[in-house]
Amino acid sequence: MPTKRTVVLNGHPAPNSLSQQFAATYAETLQASGAEVRQFNLSELDFDPDFGQGNYSKFKPLEPDLEELLQALEWCDHLVIATPMWWGGPPALLKGLFDRMLVPGRTFNTKVLKMGMPTPMLGGRTAQVILTSDTPMWAFRLLYGRAMIKNIHRQILKFVGFAPKRPLYFSGASEADKPKVDGWIATVRSSALREV
Repeated sequence: MPTKRTVVLNGHPAPNSLSQQFAATYAETLQASGAEVRQFNLSELDFDPDFGQGNYSKFKPLEPDLEELLQALEWCDHLVIATPMWWGGPPALLKGLFDRMLVPGRTFNTKVLKMGMPTPMLGGRTAQVILTSDTPMWAFRLLYGRAMIKNIHRQILKFVGFAPKRPLYFSGASEADKPKVDGWIATVRSSALREV
């Protein structure tokens, strides 16, 4: 029986989206194999995405939904984030979730530094990003240097201790027809099966 505990986060702010389909596919594939999965939809989480004054000494208390998700991150072995790319970055609500939830003392330690950087507190875990976009892959790589992936991988996931795996990138998302979407879903399912 699989022992890996997985958190799947649908990072699209709307209730119905490709990201939601991918997140559901990933979660259902793992659950069918007997894995433990906790799934979250950004559109259903109740929290204030505004961090405020950017002060870590007195930040807002986490709302119950953020606390539940953070506890799930502390519980899991693997994290999956399915999200669109909007204007070169994540949707504002997803960025707000990162701002509010990834706090010192729970996800990184500002009192123990390595090469001047805070120590990650969520080490020993892996993560995978599933990204949808209208930007062709060649442009995402050559013109923009995979900026959003670098940001999420290096400055968010690795910063708190997750080891990112190779992302899934699906371009032409707004105009994708059913056969294309079905192919993408098959790719997501195959990716989930590799975690079993």
